[in-house]
Amino acid sequence: MTALIEAASPHVMNTYGRVPIALERGQGCRVWDVNGKEYLDALGGIAVNTLGHNHPQLVPALCDQIGKLIHTSNYYHIPGQEQLAAKLVQLSDMSKVFFCNSGLEANEAALKIARKYGVDRGIAKPQIVVYEKAFHGRSIATMSATGNPKIHSGFGPLVEGFIRVPINDIAAIKAATEGNPDVVAVFFETIQGEGGVNPMRVEYLQQLRQLCDERQWLMMIDEVQCGMGRTGKWFAHQWAGIVPDVMPLAKGLGSGVPIGAVVAGPKAADVLQPGNHGTTFGGNPLAMRAGIETIRIMEEDGLLANAAGVGAHLMAALQRELGGLPGVKEIRGQGLMIGVELAKPCGALVARAAEAGLLISVTAENVIRIVPALILTPSEADEIATRLAPLVQALLAE
Repeated sequence: MTALIEAASPHVMNTYGRVPIALERGQGCRVWDVNGKEYLDALGGIAVNTLGHNHPQLVPALCDQIGKLIHTSNYYHIPGQEQLAAKLVQLSDMSKVFFCNSGLEANEAALKIARKYGVDRGIAKPQIVVYEKAFHGRSIATMSATGNPKIHSGFGPLVEGFIRVPINDIAAIKAATEGNPDVVAVFFETIQGEGGVNPMRVEYLQQLRQLCDERQWLMMIDEVQCGMGRTGKWFAHQWAGIVPDVMPLAKGLGSGVPIGAVVAGPKAADVLQPGNHGTTFGGNPLAMRAGIETIRIMEEDGLLANAAGVGAHLMAALQRELGGLPGVKEIRGQGLMIGVELAKPCGALVARAAEAGLLISVTAENVIRIVPALILTPSEADEIATRLAPLVQALLAE
């Protein structure tokens, strides 16, 4: 089976360590491969498929939009941009939005905003505080902001201007920036995704907001993976009662249609002007319709409450099945963004889980990541835990 699937894509660059299955269709939180085998999808396209697969309201809306306009150009006003931007501004308590195509692009735009914000204040070489274990993308700049040496390897020289600190340590960031007038921003994920599902503590986020205000830094929060309702609030930082100055979004915003956005507050909303930044595909009518419909359905179906409630149910189920096992170090996260950290590397579980009819991922080498669609039911949450438990037990026993 492995050889068959690998041989089926000889003209595709070998940039992914793929599981030897090919998926053909989906419904809700389940997908089927080309051989008809069914899988429970606990990965959700890596936190992308907010509404699951083949949603009965989203699909007709996208078909309707395709029959009208897919793409025009940002030379012209696109009504859907203003409609979606107004909604994001309302949900975030921020000011203006720039639309792009992905999380990487949103993070790249955020870094450009920070640099221009500094240059406009007379700082020739602005510096940005970033974090250990962070992940912000794979362009040269976002890779440089990322805290994973393996991702850096082979792509030097990296972009300069980043100061790296550990998470949840306010003394460390103060020490690293003491007396440095060139710092213009701090850039972080509320819950680190690729770094191992590592949450920032509420009190740390509040201390950081205060520090940014005192020093006139931009607080830039990467909500690409943990945003759009995944934790039970629209954006994960809202649990701390703070508002950032810059907030990149992507993944779940379009329920599978590629879309990215940078939401900016008053300090940053007017930094970029015509000629400073742009995109060909960003903000196209199809992507805007996907974002508008995703949010509408989330509101009508109460998916924030579902993410919080079913996420707590899933966390309890995982604790019940795995919490007492020697070799399970921690089960952490919030809502439907959960990581199970093991005491040994567990990358082999991705393929083994697929064989058992469960789609998951492993990140930071030893953390099982579970980020299903926000429509997940309690019974499906129980099924995730019961399918995963024997696989983990077997791996730990090896």
